[in-house]
Amino acid sequence: MQQRDHHWSRRATAAALCLMAACTWEPPSVGEIEAVYVPPAEDVQILSLGRAQTFGGLLYDVMDANDQAGLLLAFQEFADPRRLRERTEVTFRYLPGSDELRGVDVAVSRDQTVRLDRDEVLGGWLSRVIETPVYVDTVYASGEIEGEGGLWESVVQNPVLVQVPYEDRNSLIDHLDRVFQWQLDFSRQLRVGDTYRFAFEQEVRPDGSMRAGRLLAAEYVNSGTPFHAIYFDPNGDGQGSYFDLEGESVRRAFLLKPLAYRRISGTFQNARFHPVLNRVRAHRGVDYAADIGTEVMATSDGVVIHRGPKGSFGNTIEIRHSNGWVTRYAHLNGFRAGIYEGSVVRQSEVIGYVGMTGLVTGPHLHYEMLANGRQFDPLSVDLPAGDPVPADDSQRWEAEMGGRMALLETIPRAGPVRTYTAQSQLGQTESGQTGSGQTGSGQAESGQPGGGPQP
Repeated sequence: MQQRDHHWSRRATAAALCLMAACTWEPPSVGEIEAVYVPPAEDVQILSLGRAQTFGGLLYDVMDANDQAGLLLAFQEFADPRRLRERTEVTFRYLPGSDELRGVDVAVSRDQTVRLDRDEVLGGWLSRVIETPVYVDTVYASGEIEGEGGLWESVVQNPVLVQVPYEDRNSLIDHLDRVFQWQLDFSRQLRVGDTYRFAFEQEVRPDGSMRAGRLLAAEYVNSGTPFHAIYFDPNGDGQGSYFDLEGESVRRAFLLKPLAYRRISGTFQNARFHPVLNRVRAHRGVDYAADIGTEVMATSDGVVIHRGPKGSFGNTIEIRHSNGWVTRYAHLNGFRAGIYEGSVVRQSEVIGYVGMTGLVTGPHLHYEMLANGRQFDPLSVDLPAGDPVPADDSQRWEAEMGGRMALLETIPRAGPVRTYTAQSQLGQTESGQTGSGQTGSGQAESGQPGGGPQP
């Protein structure tokens, strides 16, 4: 300590003498340290699964059969190699300057990577999952239907949503359609002057990429009548549903339509000119214009009673439901794998794909509803609601509904909306540390006919 003080004293004295002599004093230079360049810890090679290529096939040229078997075994602890899709990215990590494989990373989803490292002690491979930390912002938007473009054009071109990727804006429209599909048919009931407003979660990743998440609350005013859908998860398992302001489920026993947001090209009529047969005949269903290959959904839970050709209907699926109801889906291009006569299907489950088989002039889906052999107009059948909010959860529902409606009330109908801010963080870093939220960078902007059974 004394020696250190002595050196300090000498420097101070020299500085003082220099000032007295009106000279400039500079401490001795210690020199500059040269930059140190550290070589990368690993050499990497990134490959992607090709069409019809398996994970094992990709590994074939990289490692021997025994090593490959051990790696696949470790990988199966967290993922199924048979479920990897085309263009899945696989990163091979090598020791620098050698062909010794050190590890493999497989991006099994956008936010999850299975990391495989060689076990240097026991041999073989060790596996673990790396989660991408995801932050969640809440985005608010509102708009008005102004022209023929309808809801699609209004949402896609909404200036508040410019930071939301284009494909996610499309996804939002589909989500709104699915939520309101039991109350509104967006393909035929929308009117110019209708308004909407909604709040949804947006996932933000460390690389700045964003993705639309869960719809929290939505309102659509159709011809002056407001419809609401509030998300609520009674069981807390992430499999919640949507309810109106009275706590009644927005779900119905049947979907209003078996396709997502498609144009109606033919309605239920007692007499209609058939473009192929060139004569007038009854049209006992609804036609939905859609591209070949568009997914067709079962409109209610039931059992498949017919799958295959059916005369002028072409490829057809028929499903028997409760209370004597049967639904028919005709002119299909094909059937989803695993759908056969006797198969049990659930509401919204994909059962086939739009085509133009049978007596048709263009691709579309012909959809019918029958009860005791009699056909009913699917657009006018009165459909009962699903289960309401459980009585035991009414207090929590009231609190959550109030909070989410408050989000909507901050948004003037078809007017300016507020910026959005982070609410919470999903996922964790690799080490398990949970990060804190961060402020988002959103921009503020200015009867059933007849006497048939009830479904």
